Amino acid sequence: MLRRKPTRLELKLDDIEEFESIRKDLESRKKQREDAEVAAAGEEAAGIALGADHKSREQIINDRIGYKPQPKAGGRAAHFGTFEF
Repeated sequence: MLRRKPTRLELKLDDIEEFESIRKDLESRKKQREDAEVAAAGEEAAGIALGADHKSREQIINDRIGYKPQPKAGGRAAHFGTFEF
């Protein structure tokens, strides 16, 4: 196996400035996203609290994930399918 001398990396002032600008940009985007989420959550909570139709927690979750439960059939045909006489 051949050995070579370690490579020297030089950090220039331009590199540091570029890193700082990118870091600040990412932090500002993160802060804006968090502010938007907090505002949306506050509006949603206010809408739920002040809404005319009071839904149960289960109904709110079902609406949020898009689940629409189908009512179960209560006739004899339903019992016959499960062999319950």
